Amino acid sequence: MIAELGYAATVVGFVLALYGAIAGVIGVRTGRADWLRTGERAAVGIWILITACIALMLYAFLTFDFSVRYVAMNTNRGTPFYYRITALWGALEGSIVLWAWMLSIYTLIVVVRYRRRQPELYPWVLSVMLGILAFFLLVMSIPAPPFQRLSPIPPDGRGLNPLLEDSGMITHPVALYLGFTGFSVPFAFAMAALIVGRTGDEWITITRRWTIVAWYFLSLGLLIGGWWSYHVLGWGGYWAWDPVENAAFMPWLTGTAFLHSVMIQERRRMLKLWNLTLIILTFGLTLFGTFLTRSGIIGSVHSFTQGSIGVFFLAFLALALLGAFSLLAWRTDHLRGQGELDSAISRESIFLLNNLFLLAATFTVFFGTVFPLLSEAARGVKVSVGAPFFNLVNIPIFLALLFLMGVGPLIAWRRASAENLKRNFLKPVLAGIVAAAVLRLFGVGNVLVLTAMALVVFVAGTITLDYVRAVRARRRSGDGWGAATWGLLLRQNRRYGGFVVHLGILVIALGVAGSQAWSVQTETTLEKGQSVELAGYRVRFDGLSAAEESNHFKVTGAFTMTAGRSSSAELRPARKFYPQEQTPIAAVDYRLGWVEDVYLVLGDFARDGSQATVKLQVNRLVSWLWIGGLVLTLGAALAILPDHRKPA
Repeated sequence: MIAELGYAATVVGFVLALYGAIAGVIGVRTGRADWLRTGERAAVGIWILITACIALMLYAFLTFDFSVRYVAMNTNRGTPFYYRITALWGALEGSIVLWAWMLSIYTLIVVVRYRRRQPELYPWVLSVMLGILAFFLLVMSIPAPPFQRLSPIPPDGRGLNPLLEDSGMITHPVALYLGFTGFSVPFAFAMAALIVGRTGDEWITITRRWTIVAWYFLSLGLLIGGWWSYHVLGWGGYWAWDPVENAAFMPWLTGTAFLHSVMIQERRRMLKLWNLTLIILTFGLTLFGTFLTRSGIIGSVHSFTQGSIGVFFLAFLALALLGAFSLLAWRTDHLRGQGELDSAISRESIFLLNNLFLLAATFTVFFGTVFPLLSEAARGVKVSVGAPFFNLVNIPIFLALLFLMGVGPLIAWRRASAENLKRNFLKPVLAGIVAAAVLRLFGVGNVLVLTAMALVVFVAGTITLDYVRAVRARRRSGDGWGAATWGLLLRQNRRYGGFVVHLGILVIALGVAGSQAWSVQTETTLEKGQSVELAGYRVRFDGLSAAEESNHFKVTGAFTMTAGRSSSAELRPARKFYPQEQTPIAAVDYRLGWVEDVYLVLGDFARDGSQATVKLQVNRLVSWLWIGGLVLTLGAALAILPDHRKPA
């Protein structure tokens, strides 16, 4: 019964979404408000239906209803309670349900917030968002039905992918999809602006906070994904340029470019065409990322032909891009900027250069991700494009972006004078040079690391200099220290929220540079009672123990770690053996620190517990990545707050 109810809900939801999208268009073209009202009711109905789908699916997981194929493929009777819930989005069909549900929530918010405030743009926004919803509900109805029946009904399920049995699965897909679906809102407003011919700054002003929210959730999803990779996969890293990682990183890059370039349009009435192109590309890349990770094409280009979902996604992506760029071409005459670039040394030029570097990074990641697929399709030979390629091309780009991050907010609009450059950048540049010199004296010889550290200090210096000057100015106007310091953040929250976000990215950059430069590792085989030493840490092997868990067999190593004269700590890495997996899964144990992490992985072992192979790593500054994520969160929250500045 669950399967029939769930499938009926998806089909009815698809019909409602298609009807609502058409009703919105009819309403705005004929001026009949009743048609628009039915479109709004359709949006409410879709949310109810998709919520019902999620409730039915959760009930099926919690009651082990293996008559539903998706449940049987992603859980078994030994799966812990909370992983039965996260299994909802653990594979293709459930993740599409999550995508559609989040988009339905965004659509409802748009209905509530803008139905009376934007009478001209709103009907088209509603139609575009319902059109996108119709596509995902179509996918849920035909190529990837989550409620497909399984016959005969098995006594037990296959089980969730063991790598997904982690707390990160609770937050990572949710944050990532909130980012993906969030970019649908500015895209819909951009399309509405093109349709009605209002291509000025209005749609950008309306969607600024929407874009920041989507960008923030995408950033959070990437960071949580890095944490999951670090503490689950057992390789000691957090970013491997995997196609799944790249799929989320590409829209993050273009979304970042868009957030910066809209400032130029707001200030100088420039880059209208550019900004519309960026938001179209960002939305397109969210669809492309979902296509990459959900079509099966990543494993092999030949798997694309095994199911129709890849064809559906590619067709909708082509239709969305063709329609959007056709509208863009149609309105070209309305998109000429009112301002011109006055000088190459100006804030406009720096922001534009920032955009070009971000797009260069996007193209590099895109090319490296799809090249193996193109090679296999054209020549039948599968090649790999690994981290060396991505690092070789992107590291110089990211270093340039760090530099521009420091220059952009402080350089003058229109034309920067020599006095402006000296006043704003001399001290930060000297601070960066001194920092690099000090690190070189302490033995750091890697040029890229020295450059990254110098740039981090330079950018931090520009932010500090700007903030100190602003606080002093408010002090001269009569404010106390508290009012000057905190009041500035609230009155100019957009500017200083951006600065706090930049600080978060600087902290992340420190973590990346430090972990690459100073982390060390060793791998060895230990007899019981033997020890291995690395970077001042001694780890002794004390033995093995085995236990039968609810859905796997687990072998755990007991190790004692000491550092100098400090008290000892116990590390218990393990290997998990799942019936549905051919190879064991590593369960890492670690001790996190502000400066360095001790990271231990159990490898092969003797059955009698007398011997074990271990990989010991001392990873330095990795925790700064997670600290940077917290700082970035604070900055995004500050930037989203209403603008408290008094009108001039």
